[in-house]
Formats: sequence, C-alpha cells, structure tokens
Amino acid sequence: MEQRETLSSRLGFILLSAGCAIGIGNVWKFPYITGFHGGSAFVLVYLFFLVIMGIPILTMEFSVGRASRKSPIHAFNALEKPGQKWHLHGYMALAGNYLLMMFYTTVTGWMLHYFYLSVTGAFDGKNVEQVSAFFPMMLSQPAVMTFWMIVVVASGFAICAAGLKKGVEKITKVMMIALFVLLLVLAIHSIFLKGGSAGLKFYLLPDFERMKETGIVATVVAAMNQSFFTLSLGIGAMAIFGSYIGKEHSLFGESIRVAALDTFIAFFAGLIIFPACSAFGVDAGSGPNLLFITLPNIFNNMAGGRIWGSLFFIFMAFAAFSTVIAVFETIIACNIDLTGRSRKKIALTNTFILIALSLPCVLGFNVLSGVQPLGKGSGILDLEDFLVSNIALPLGSLVYLLFCVSKRGWGWKNFTEEANAGDGAKLPNWLRFYTTYILPVIIVSIFIIGIKDKFF
Repeated sequence: MEQRETLSSRLGFILLSAGCAIGIGNVWKFPYITGFHGGSAFVLVYLFFLVIMGIPILTMEFSVGRASRKSPIHAFNALEKPGQKWHLHGYMALAGNYLLMMFYTTVTGWMLHYFYLSVTGAFDGKNVEQVSAFFPMMLSQPAVMTFWMIVVVASGFAICAAGLKKGVEKITKVMMIALFVLLLVLAIHSIFLKGGSAGLKFYLLPDFERMKETGIVATVVAAMNQSFFTLSLGIGAMAIFGSYIGKEHSLFGESIRVAALDTFIAFFAGLIIFPACSAFGVDAGSGPNLLFITLPNIFNNMAGGRIWGSLFFIFMAFAAFSTVIAVFETIIACNIDLTGRSRKKIALTNTFILIALSLPCVLGFNVLSGVQPLGKGSGILDLEDFLVSNIALPLGSLVYLLFCVSKRGWGWKNFTEEANAGDGAKLPNWLRFYTTYILPVIIVSIFIIGIKDKFF
C-alpha cells in the first residue's frame, strides 16, 4: 500500500474543504432559493440553521477523519469498539460519492459547454427565443454531453493521479483563488449596472412580509435543507480532508472557517445574480431556467456581454470542478484503503468506471428520456439527485452524529478531545445535550420531509 500523504498547509485544508462544499448547487441554488423565499429574510434563517446544524456535523466528520487517519471506508474501523458495525457506513459513504458523481459530472459538463458557447460568441446576435433554445438543444445531443462529461471525468482523475500535494492541493488552490477573483469582478460589475440597485435592496434588506407570502414553514424547511446540504455532509467527502491535516488547530474552529467561506461564496453569487436580474427586469426566483436560459439572455443584452458571460460560466465551472476533484479524491482514498493499489492505477480504473456510471444521466435527457423513475416529469438525474440529497446525505450525517455522541459509538469525550485539539475555537460541553437529543430529531425530520415531498 502506498504511503499516505498529508496536506502541505492549513490553507490547503480550508480551500479543499470549502471547494468540496461550494459546488454549483451553492452558487446557483442558494441565490435561486433566496429569491423564491423573499431575499435576505431567508438568508437570516439559513445562517441560523447553518450554525446549529451544519457546523456541528462538519466538525464530527473532520474529527472522525483526523482521529482515524483513514479514508471513510476504514475510518470507523479504527475508532469503533470490537464487534461494532459502524464501519458498514463506509461502504454507504463510498456508494454515495459514486452516486453523486454519476450526475454531477454531467452538470459540470454543462458549465464547460456554456463557457465554450459564450467564449466563441454563439449567443451573439441571437434573440431571446434563440438563446433560450440552446439549453434544450444541448440536452437533446448525447454526443455533446458525453464529450463534456468525459472531459470532466478524465481531467478530474488526472489531477488526482498526480498526488495529493502536487495534484489535488496545487490545482485546487489555483482554481479557488481564480474563483475568488472572478467572483469579486463579476459582483462589482453587477452591483454597478444601471437598475441593479433594486435587486441589491431585495437581496440585502430583510422583508419578513415577503417571507410570509411564500410561507414561513416552507421558508424554514428550505433554509434547513440548504444549510444542511450545502456542506456535502454524510458521505465522507469532508472526513477525508480531516484525515490529511495535523492537530495544530481545533476542528471546531476550522469548521467555522470552512462554513464561513462556503457562505461567502454563495452570498457573493447572489450579488452577481440579483442586480443583473433587476437591471434587465427578470425574476431571480425563476428556478432552474435562471442559469441556462435567463442569465445567458441577460449577458447577451449587456454591454460586453460576451466577456461577462464567459467569465460567469468559467466561474461556475471552477465552482463545480472543485467539488468533482474533492469527491474524486475521496473515491481514490477509499479504493487505496480497500485494494492497496497505487493512486495512478486506481485513478485510471475509476476514469472508465465513472464514465460508464455517468452515461445513464447523459442519456436520460434524450435516448432514455422515456424513463421516469420518480413519476411523470422526472428523469434519471432526478432519481440520482434524490438518492444523494434525500437519502445518503441525511442518513449518513445521522450516522456520523450518533457515532460521535453515543456511548455505543466513539462517544462524546473522544469526539470533543479530537475536535478541540489544537489552537482555535473549542466545542462547548453544553452542546452535548443538544447534539445528543435535539439534532438527531432535526435530521430525521429533514429525511421524513424529503420523502414526504417526493412521494406524497
């Protein structure tokens, strides 16, 4: 078995963890949900649940990873008591990572395709209907989507094959720094658009009356879901980076930093989208159409729109690809622990495995469009997303939570000693009652609500 690497710096740990969390779901879904549920009133509710749900469970994942120094597939083996079965979750975690990438590689490919369309001027001179037609046209072309999916999978595993420091950490640092620069440039540009101030006010000024119109219960549930899923918790994608970092800094403090950085990116994505939408009179809460239909039309009618559109979609590609690299690293680490084979061999093998596993999602929009596993209007991507978001993430997070607080698991004392080791913020002991008796109920409620909304 090859020698286990460690990250070269604390910055690498924070950027890799934040990169895994950011993804396209955060920079796209967060502004859309915020717009739908009434602007910054929703943001306040979201931040509340991020603090009471997301950060504690993130700390637990990091702690299991750092204490075990193993990938998710063997982390529980190293910490559980003889005869216990917590380690079975390792296989569920690995399956969850594969399942996530079965559709995430395709959606990341969409970002690259739209960057290509923007930079080559494909939208130039087109009217609203013509620009809007590009998205369904792309979905109807399996060859185009397969090409971009293969580019994502092959390049992602090539980066991981180069090693943790020389590949994953080095590339992610460059990509994240570029993402921050693009984010600031795009946000400043949008804020100063003529007519953009209305969108800015909508986004930044709380209006609880608007939240009442949407429904307070619906808003709270949406905030709970977003704060929970934004950090990609439950499938070990965060635990792996905990296993690569030293004990110089407390993991509770690092979890706060990662969550803050993740929220910063999502918040600034709203500063790009809301002013631009108000400047051109479109609804920022228009759902999935916002990214691939509404925004390309906005850029197409904007001075220098080809440049701004290209920058926006390469920004989205970077955000998506940061998650791809992080999850691929988890998959490789698990396979190394399972097989003892070299990183490069595992990366090569998994390149072909992920391409094959990703094809159903690609074909689900065209050749297999008649397959609707969750009912009329659903597709293969919807099924895969449901299994990850509504099954693997909440149940996986519940396992990490119970393992860290239960006497029949790792236990609160062992968990807090690991989480609080090093400099930085410490996990207060008074949280024990909350994390043991209240937080599990919240997670189970999220799971039940997700099942109910999908089937009932």
